[in-house]
Amino acid sequence: MAKELDNKLDVTVRTEFGKGAARRLRAAGEIPAVLYGHGTEPQHLALPGHKTMLLVRRANALLELNIDGTKQLALVKDVQRDPVLQIIEHIDLLIVKQGERVEVEVPVIAEGEPFSGTILLQETASVLVSAEATNIPESVIHSVEGLEEGTVVLATDLALPKGTKLVDEETEIVIFTIAVPQEEAPEEDEDAAEEVAAEAPAEEASEE
Repeated sequence: MAKELDNKLDVTVRTEFGKGAARRLRAAGEIPAVLYGHGTEPQHLALPGHKTMLLVRRANALLELNIDGTKQLALVKDVQRDPVLQIIEHIDLLIVKQGERVEVEVPVIAEGEPFSGTILLQETASVLVSAEATNIPESVIHSVEGLEEGTVVLATDLALPKGTKLVDEETEIVIFTIAVPQEEAPEEDEDAAEEVAAEAPAEEASEE
């Protein structure tokens, strides 16, 4: 069994800024980041590239930073990637405290298969929830096993993990709907259509 990757990162404070400095940092195998929140001045950091890339694959990753000997919990708020190469260009980190609640978007995943002959339509990919910063769920899983045509699953129908709550319980957000695939209309026979078009002028001429 593969050993689970811990969330501890040894990071350094950046003293150089700008695009050139960021490129040099990435070339050295590190990722530029900024840490902010709780009324503090933003800190510009350099994160170890490989381990950070593995950690941020998880949505809402919580990191334990070691900044020159000072420990700090941080939530990954934004990961900026090169649109072509998909390499990480910059990461935004939010300071969080033990026991503090945060609002985050969590993906919703369907489990199972709806009733035979129907299809599952996912209308909303994620929900905004409030959770403890140290206990944010990776996803919310909802069973759609055997659900029949016309069934609508709302955000309020989701079984959220203990300690996790919907931020807006008043709004009826549709997550899934169960429908029957629509049959495609038969395509018109193009050859027949061309024959009709060709015969029409001849018929009109004979009538005249």
